[in-house]
Amino acid sequence: MNKNTNISRNTRKTITFAVGVVFSSMFCPVFNACALTLDAEPKFWWAGMQNSQLQILIYGENIRHHKIELAKAEGISLINVETTDSNNHLFINLDLKNAKPQTITFNLIDDQKNSTSINYDILAREPNSRERQGFSNKDVIYLITPDRFVNGNPDNDNHPSMLEKADRSFDGGRHGGDIMGIRKALPYLHDLGVTQLWINPLLENNQEKYSYHGYSTTDFYQIDPRFGTNEEYLALVQEARSFGIGVIKDVIVNHMGSGHRWMANFPSATWLNGQQAWQQNPKDIVYTSHRRTTVQDPYAVASDTADFDNGWFTDTMPDMNQTDLHMATYLIQNSIWWVEYAGLSGIREDTYSYADKAFLTRWSKAIMDEYPNFNIVGEEWTSNPITVSYWQAGKQNNDGYTSYTPSMMDFPLYDTLIASLTEPEGWDTGLINLYERLADDVVYAKPTELVLFEGNHDTNRLFSLMKNDIGLFKIAMAYVLTSNRIPQIFYGTEVLMQSPSEGRNDGAVRGDFPGGWPQDKVNAFTKEGLSVTQKEALAFVRTLLNYRKNSLAIQQGQLRHFVPKEGVYVQSRHHGDETLLIIYNKNDQSVELDLPRFSSVFNGNTQGVDIINQQSYQLDAPLKLEQKGVTILSLKQ
Repeated sequence: MNKNTNISRNTRKTITFAVGVVFSSMFCPVFNACALTLDAEPKFWWAGMQNSQLQILIYGENIRHHKIELAKAEGISLINVETTDSNNHLFINLDLKNAKPQTITFNLIDDQKNSTSINYDILAREPNSRERQGFSNKDVIYLITPDRFVNGNPDNDNHPSMLEKADRSFDGGRHGGDIMGIRKALPYLHDLGVTQLWINPLLENNQEKYSYHGYSTTDFYQIDPRFGTNEEYLALVQEARSFGIGVIKDVIVNHMGSGHRWMANFPSATWLNGQQAWQQNPKDIVYTSHRRTTVQDPYAVASDTADFDNGWFTDTMPDMNQTDLHMATYLIQNSIWWVEYAGLSGIREDTYSYADKAFLTRWSKAIMDEYPNFNIVGEEWTSNPITVSYWQAGKQNNDGYTSYTPSMMDFPLYDTLIASLTEPEGWDTGLINLYERLADDVVYAKPTELVLFEGNHDTNRLFSLMKNDIGLFKIAMAYVLTSNRIPQIFYGTEVLMQSPSEGRNDGAVRGDFPGGWPQDKVNAFTKEGLSVTQKEALAFVRTLLNYRKNSLAIQQGQLRHFVPKEGVYVQSRHHGDETLLIIYNKNDQSVELDLPRFSSVFNGNTQGVDIINQQSYQLDAPLKLEQKGVTILSLKQ
């Protein structure tokens, strides 16, 4: 710790925004009778950030015309104070270029010379914070919907200041999973072979109903108390790190929750898209068209682009206006604040293209400038690789649009994977479409930096989509986990959690993890109550995940593949002296595979060992595939 640091790391965990009030008795004869209640965001900041500029949003009644003095600060300059049409907000711009860790003091002085003092903390950064490593191809990401994973602290299932109460019997209600539950599951996740956790949003969602999913933020700087506290979140990240697991934060810059205090007191007249119409009549909300291509279509008209970009998701998810520069700065600083505060290894950005695209450039650049080795993955939910590729860093777009977001979710490959495994084999159906989809990698700047998944909180469960066929399940899992992508799996997939297979089934898809509640009769942690098939799936996933941890061929190796024939698709991964032959077989009947066809990728090896069951095979003889599924051979001399 820097000896000049005024605030220790432990203090950082419990720090609050401090306000001191000083008035002359001639104006306030009763002590604090006219005290001004103030709040600020960000809650605190750090010295030594790459970008030395900081904008503090101050909340307080009728403070618009207050004079601001920087009374106590070392190496910090007050650039200016900006106002909007709001009487209750100020934006203080500081330059921290030469700042040291310290507590600084502002004075807010009204026209009667009454003075309110504000203490604001500038902290010391953790060593090597800027050089933090983001998630990469060496990782396996495990997605958790926290309310549905593990209830580690039943005492926080309800909170007196939160509107919605727990109801585990309702699939759209809050069930009680929390941060403590995730911490308790860390040994299981480590044993499974997981190296990154993507957790659906944990920030406060104080909505009347359907708040468990976390995508209706009502406080951008506070963990929802039904999940825990900011300090518990920090402790989770630190404990996960001790297990070799990083944490990825789910960030939403497009919309917020209608329960946010802004809805009663906007910081500016342009804080939301459609703000004035909503204020006049909430029924006049314009909803997004969801036509995502309009922001990159060279022939799109402006009105169609605006219908997509500026529309709300629902009346409970107001659409934030990132063209308001104060809002844009607020969102950028909030993302950086959480990375720095909690020690994160990545961001997953929700509904990526729905936010203003010029803002997305600024947002992604600001984060990557601050953390050059960091990683961000964006959600562009479309089956078209051209649409997805537009948003990835390094893509040379014809319209000149530039992104700094390194990764995107690979929805096109996911959709093709599911379809290719569930339709009959034919000339232009089945595995051939999966083979040909990889050829679309030519449109991506860096296809290997995409995140490929077997499912997420918005898609129906994999085992159900595979029609409860364990062979197809293993093919899908192996394809994701051995691909030349960054793999992501959804909580409970390893024990075959299920859902309906048609339509949207959010409550069922985000079902409770078996064993996450004391009364559960099926427990994935102890294996109690798991069926034989569930245990088989769990063992398969664990074996493959832990093999992958030490396989450079999978993490960074060359990929080659062969045109599928008769329901069999073969890929290889190669790095140095490690070569894998991956054989996907959709056939219900046993088949013999003539291995010499694939000899061009053997690299001089003559035998292969199945990494799942350790059985050995000679490469100069036909390989008998007894059943539907996958065979992964580690080739040897």
